[in-house]
Amino acid sequence: MDATFTPQTERVLQVFREDPAVPRYGYELMKAAKLASGTLYPILARLKDAGLVESEWETSEEGQRPRRYYKLTPEGVRVAHMALAQASFDRAQGNADKGRPILGGAS
Repeated sequence: MDATFTPQTERVLQVFREDPAVPRYGYELMKAAKLASGTLYPILARLKDAGLVESEWETSEEGQRPRRYYKLTPEGVRVAHMALAQASFDRAQGNADKGRPILGGAS
């Protein structure tokens, strides 16, 4: 898999990578990655379709809306680590705009 992502997708992966074992819900991801919902949810859908993120609904308490939690899969952890390391290297080399973004989203 080509591990080149848009800057927005890199921000989402970075949030997940801070603690890959912790499931995160959408609003939490939006705030941490500083993305609007219209950008975040398509990114999550593409990451899920690629097998890099899994999700499940929490069991809600009476009167509360259920939350959908997202978490990197083992493959997602591996790809996130490689992609973010490559992006950091590319920026350090002045090649931040090289490559073809995949699995990204609009800003």
